[in-house]
Amino acid sequence: MTSDFHILYLHGFLSAPQSKKAQQTIAYCDQKGMADRIHVPALMQGPAATIHELIELIKSLPRDSLGLIGSSLGGYYATYLAESFNLPAVLINPAVGPFESWESHLGEHNNYFSDHVHVVTPRYIEELQSLERNPLQFPANFMVMVQTGDETLDHREAVSKFSDSRLVIRQNGDHSYQGYDRELPAIEAFLLSRINDSAR
Repeated sequence: MTSDFHILYLHGFLSAPQSKKAQQTIAYCDQKGMADRIHVPALMQGPAATIHELIELIKSLPRDSLGLIGSSLGGYYATYLAESFNLPAVLINPAVGPFESWESHLGEHNNYFSDHVHVVTPRYIEELQSLERNPLQFPANFMVMVQTGDETLDHREAVSKFSDSRLVIRQNGDHSYQGYDRELPAIEAFLLSRINDSAR
């Protein structure tokens, strides 16, 4: 097992490092002695700027011992980054092809945790589309966790796109993914298994 395992957690649209799942991930890593190896950046810019920021962050980390966790839109970003850098990723109720329905989000939106205002423009949608990765080059790198009660995204889209990946389908629940903290040991185990496999 690698001794310097790092996790990069990517939150969803209008969310923040203060979100429940992000904080549960940080707390779990603290308990595992990984307080300095859990990275939860605030994603406040448009897709292109966000990806540029995340690529620079990934370049500063040990990529041979890095795993990604992405929730909702963060799952879409994590897919792009995992495919670009051949990294393992766990996706939580991920957005799939968000550019196809993002016109309904045009305009200003308030962040759930701060006074930051996110402005969605047609350029934003074009940038999202440029990040699409389908078909997947490294499907085995992904574990995708969905709940059928997701009221925001159709979980079947994720199940279809990631049909060759490891799928965890929980009945009921919601978009926030109920019981996420109970899944963290399995998330850690998957990321570590993929890192150790690639090191052989």
